[in-house]
Amino acid sequence: MPELTRTEAIDLVGRYEAGQEIPERMRADVRRLGGLLGRVLRESGSPGLYDDVERLRFATIQAYTDETPEAFQRAAEIADSFTIERADEVARAFTVYFHLTNLIEEHQRVRVLRERDGRPEREDAADSVAAAFVRLSAEVGDDTALKRLQALRFHPVFTAHPTEARRSAVSRSIRRLASLLDELDTVLRNGADERRTERRMIEEIDTLWRTAPLRPEKPSPTDEVRSVMEVFDETLYTAIPHVYRRVDDALQGPAAGSRAPIVKPFVRVGSWVGGDRDGNPFVTASITRKAAKIASEHVLIGLERTAARIGRTLTLDAASTPPSTHLQLLLQRLVNDDEVAAAEIAKRSPNEPHRRTMLLITRKIAATARRDARIAYTRAEDLVADLRIVQDSLAQAHAPRQAYGHLQQLIWQVETFGFHLTELEVRQHSAVHRKALENLEAGGPRTDQTLEVLEVFRSIVAIQQKLGPRAAGRYVVSFTQSAQDLVNVHRLAAYAAEGGGAVPVLDVVPLFETFADLQAAPRILAEVIEHPEFRDRLEQTDRRLEVMLGYSDSSKDVGPVAATLALYEAQAAISAWAQQNGIELTLFHGRGGALGRGGGPANTAILGQAPHSVDGRFKLTEQGEVIFARYGDPAIAMRHIDQVAAAVLLASAPSIEQRNRDAAERYAEAAATMDAASRERFFSLVKAPGFAPWFAQVTPMEEIGLLALGSRPARRGLSVESLEDLRAIPWVFAWTQARINLAGWFGLGSALEAVGDEDLLRRAYDEWPLFRTLIDNVAMSLAKADSRIAQRYLDLGDRDDLARLVMGELELTRDWVIRVAGGDELLENRPVLQRAVKLRSPYVDALSFLQLRALRGLRDAAATGAPADPDLQRLLLLSVSGVAAGLQNTG
Repeated sequence: MPELTRTEAIDLVGRYEAGQEIPERMRADVRRLGGLLGRVLRESGSPGLYDDVERLRFATIQAYTDETPEAFQRAAEIADSFTIERADEVARAFTVYFHLTNLIEEHQRVRVLRERDGRPEREDAADSVAAAFVRLSAEVGDDTALKRLQALRFHPVFTAHPTEARRSAVSRSIRRLASLLDELDTVLRNGADERRTERRMIEEIDTLWRTAPLRPEKPSPTDEVRSVMEVFDETLYTAIPHVYRRVDDALQGPAAGSRAPIVKPFVRVGSWVGGDRDGNPFVTASITRKAAKIASEHVLIGLERTAARIGRTLTLDAASTPPSTHLQLLLQRLVNDDEVAAAEIAKRSPNEPHRRTMLLITRKIAATARRDARIAYTRAEDLVADLRIVQDSLAQAHAPRQAYGHLQQLIWQVETFGFHLTELEVRQHSAVHRKALENLEAGGPRTDQTLEVLEVFRSIVAIQQKLGPRAAGRYVVSFTQSAQDLVNVHRLAAYAAEGGGAVPVLDVVPLFETFADLQAAPRILAEVIEHPEFRDRLEQTDRRLEVMLGYSDSSKDVGPVAATLALYEAQAAISAWAQQNGIELTLFHGRGGALGRGGGPANTAILGQAPHSVDGRFKLTEQGEVIFARYGDPAIAMRHIDQVAAAVLLASAPSIEQRNRDAAERYAEAAATMDAASRERFFSLVKAPGFAPWFAQVTPMEEIGLLALGSRPARRGLSVESLEDLRAIPWVFAWTQARINLAGWFGLGSALEAVGDEDLLRRAYDEWPLFRTLIDNVAMSLAKADSRIAQRYLDLGDRDDLARLVMGELELTRDWVIRVAGGDELLENRPVLQRAVKLRSPYVDALSFLQLRALRGLRDAAATGAPADPDLQRLLLLSVSGVAAGLQNTG
């Protein structure tokens, strides 16, 4: 098949892009940044690079649109024709393109959110907290709805699981480009000359192109802590109180900001970064202490700056705004504690008591940061109490705008973040605890591992003594298989306190991960709450209990369909048990970013949960690329938090709970059929003899371990001989890279075929939220897969039987998902997402062709016993990074 002429190629691209119905301003951004990238490639000093990138781009678009074997083969041949050096450059060029495309899509989202913001008729108002409150009030009454709003809790927990393929240097460059896009919007809106901004943009794109895309080495746990701190500094510190303010504005209308808010802080930020040691030998007790210290430093700096800014603006004269008696007493106490500074402040603000008080409070916050015990706060609650005195004084002096304006936002920040910022959680495998106890009870020398286990408890004590129990009070036990696994934590804490040490305040959280463990959960919980330590802790916390559910290993254990159904049943059973025992349950969802790990829109998933499994409280893990996608931009972060919190509030509405209960009962028979059929199909693949080494052969699973994604090892052993050796993240990541996405859908086609009744399944799609979410998520997963490229990966193995099984199930699932969801193609009912996937797919294909070339070379060398070519390894890793950027959900 002859190559297209330049004119034909440009015409093809124009027709292809026009068919995606891109908003005009977004289209202009694509053209501008794409054109600037083209200039960078032409000026790169590598002759012919731009032309080669364009050849492959045009060929993959033609292959994607024509769908002819000849066009597909020609695109593959172009990728194979490059020298290794040129293939390296082309892979980098497409990766930069994806970074720019991701940025443009994010910028368009922010642009739309800003245009809608503040308008009561805005399109997204239906899934806001304010709208959820109105709907809930209509069902349960205003008083009950208000109680539920004020008890609302959304608790994201940031983890360091290695799924963010971008370097920090790349992320920072993209953020600088985001600022320039904002600036460009302003310039164009004002009719100013955009050449200066464009010059800076091309300079930044050139920097992005010249920045090495691969990390030279794995980040340390401390690096991961600092990476999460960037999200706090850039976004969360200000975004979260703004969410509270928006909700209060919507509920109180014009009176908002002039009287006490209705909203109470409902976000708590958790972290496993520096605390999750399950399978990560690099997370030590000293790392855990350091993580808590870094987080505390960041929040105290933020609180100090905010308090100082408020203090400088409170230039209210005592004559117009007289201080209350309580404020006068507080000011005198602050003066006595810090006399020299108080005298200097009094000179500058002689008759401004509120200003003087706030500036002295600022001094106490600064002293807390530098550990100056003479004037430092010992608890965040003491700071809140002082701020409340200032607020009440202002309100009594008829200055409510000052009382409930910026000062209220500072109070919300202290109540949300404390002095610890993130509630650091420790996680360890139950087997490690058992081994440590065996060593301790044997009475001989203590092993290094045992000593480290004990030191973790001492670190928790040290953190709690400095920052309070909230700073580090939860201890998650991976692979909880019995009540004894949970009791062992308290036994180890007692060993750590031998010799007069303190015992930490602990909420021990079971993590049920495998299918068998999920089924056993209610029995284990019923047994463990009879143990004295758990019984006492329940009484201390008004019978609050937290239980974590693992999405990743259950999906790898029985397949995505059976795991989805099992997780629902487990939630229903655990929630029923909690209701019967008067326990306030919080279910902690160990969701990953990719669909094979529980990913997908969180708000829609929440509204499909089992009755009483939410009850106004929702906790989930956020990791890797998901952290930056959801929380990297303030506008997107506020929207995400508002959406999820709204779903959490609404999930307890009687109508929602009844709908979910009725649907689960109505379609119970279909669910049982789907469970059995999907599990049988999944086992026929993963339990086939030789499956694990075949999987490693046909995907870049082994090579992913070479990519410096995170500090945690990718597998449990030295090699992968069975599925149990492999962690869930590379299991998902590898299938994604191979453009198969098997972890997110395999078995669903057989499950739907077993039910067979198309009308029944369509009714289930309309009436059963859990099923609809499953179908929609699988549709997205399949849309990002590519059958022709997937077949090329499967051809790398020598098991035609397994390859046929995978491809047969892929086609069966695709066919049934389209029939159930309606329409003629995947994602037809989600046009924005469909457009985004289609716009990217040909460019992802280009990187897949380059990855296949590298992978074939590495596999051929391995077959002959030759050493791996480092240039091919580098090309492979570059393509992995690029495909991750293009598909946007990896592990």
